Amino acid sequence: MSNFALRLPDHIMEQAKEASAEDKISINQMLATLIAEGLGHRRGVRMMRERAARANVDAALAILDALPADLPPDAGDELRK
Repeated sequence: MSNFALRLPDHIMEQAKEASAEDKISINQMLATLIAEGLGHRRGVRMMRERAARANVDAALAILDALPADLPPDAGDELRK
């Protein structure tokens, strides 16, 4: 495990203290969890961008165009009015 001195603005540290108290965990564990979640989110966004760059939009639209125009939506997929 590594150590890293982290300087945080006072208002962020107060929020971290409050959140860790609510969850009954240490501030260290709270910050480590939040950093891990942020890195996971960042990795997910990067993966989606990479997949989008490989996408063939014309092929996807052709699949949609091949569907019958009068095909009803699945339950729960109806447009809201």
